[in-house]
Amino acid sequence: MAKQKSNNPTQRPNKAKGKQGKPTIGDWIEGARLRTLPLALVPVILGTASAVAAVPGEFHWIRALGALVVALALQIGVNYSNDYSDGIRGTDDYRVGPPRLTGSGQVNPKTVRNVAFAFFGIAAAAGLALAIATQQWWLLAVGAAAIIAAWFYTGGKRPYGYAGLGEVFVFVFFGLVATVGTTYVQILTVPQHTWVLAVAAGLFSCAVLMVNNIRDRETDVLASKKTLAVRVGLRGSRILFGLFALLPFVATILFGLLYPNTFFSFFALLLIGPAVVITSTSTAAKDLILALKLTSLGALLWAVLMAFGLWIPAFS
Repeated sequence: MAKQKSNNPTQRPNKAKGKQGKPTIGDWIEGARLRTLPLALVPVILGTASAVAAVPGEFHWIRALGALVVALALQIGVNYSNDYSDGIRGTDDYRVGPPRLTGSGQVNPKTVRNVAFAFFGIAAAAGLALAIATQQWWLLAVGAAAIIAAWFYTGGKRPYGYAGLGEVFVFVFFGLVATVGTTYVQILTVPQHTWVLAVAAGLFSCAVLMVNNIRDRETDVLASKKTLAVRVGLRGSRILFGLFALLPFVATILFGLLYPNTFFSFFALLLIGPAVVITSTSTAAKDLILALKLTSLGALLWAVLMAFGLWIPAFS
């Protein structure tokens, strides 16, 4: 009698483990997790739009580019850091998605760690350049805090990502700090409306992390990785995802009262809406990966359309 194949992913061997051959460029690109990179663009776009709206004619594109390098390098760095830390802990032994560089055994863990450090170094160098350009040296302390938080998300003896605090990290650093920081380095002040945009950026980042952790919820339990999705359960996770993904549209209403063209950002619901429906109704990994992509791209579309609405009066 033929042995029936188990539907439980934890009972199936991890075929990626011990994968032979040198990693390709495609493997490294996969390790950078491109689907998360729009979240690095969102706060820079919103922060720059806020600066232009507050002080028309004060657009410093070089400083905006520097803020973008910081955000992108930190995002890629934390992705590789997560790959390294989860791999050496054995957490990725349970996953059923695309194989990770460290967890697959294809790349020496120290190499992945060093690549993560290299991107943190790029972020630090860009941050130093911004501090020199603005003569605001306290920005170095903020940058150092961001890099430390990025490493200890899954690194160190007590990673806070394993204690359900990952959403706090992404909200603070990929929402508040990144958006407010982008505005500040351009006009050396922070208008009140910047904080509203920063909260929206942070909520979108939380939404992407949440749907990712919903996908990995069952295997994270086995790996003793107590993400927020694990702590609140499937139903609670779905509710939180919906709140994270939809609450930014409150900002659309608020800004629309003063900047009518920002109402175009409601078109982002064409991507965010299906992501909420998928996450609320499916537990299939491929569906949740699609929801993650839709949320990430929806956040980017929302940011672009909000910026468009804010820039029109400034340049008219």
